[in-house]
Amino acid sequence: QVQLVESGGGSVQAGGSLKLSCAASGYTYSSNCIVGWFRQAAGKGREGVAAIYTVAGTTIYVGSVKGRFTISQDNAKSTVYLQMNSLKPEDTAMYYCAAKIGCGSSLISSLYNYWGQGTQVTVSS
Repeated sequence: QVQLVESGGGSVQAGGSLKLSCAASGYTYSSNCIVGWFRQAAGKGREGVAAIYTVAGTTIYVGSVKGRFTISQDNAKSTVYLQMNSLKPEDTAMYYCAAKIGCGSSLISSLYNYWGQGTQVTVSS
């Protein structure tokens, strides 16, 4: 069974940093074309944050996090990271890692095939 496990969430002050990790197992990492990060704040829908193409390393970000967040990967470890800097209270959400077999649209949650359990990020003012 394909498994994705997130870690690295926590509580930080505004302006601080966190680094999330997503470890994949149960399949060949590069068989997924895209791995992405999504977030869901309380009472809101799921939002695509960032994605990375596993082979080429091309990255995509939602506009609100450009310049603050960086997605990266370690193919040998089958792990994707999300470095989050200059955090704002509005970044507070449950963050989910997801993997997509197809190479189409990268920030549409309904198109992803596998999902992790999520890790909570809380940013205080």
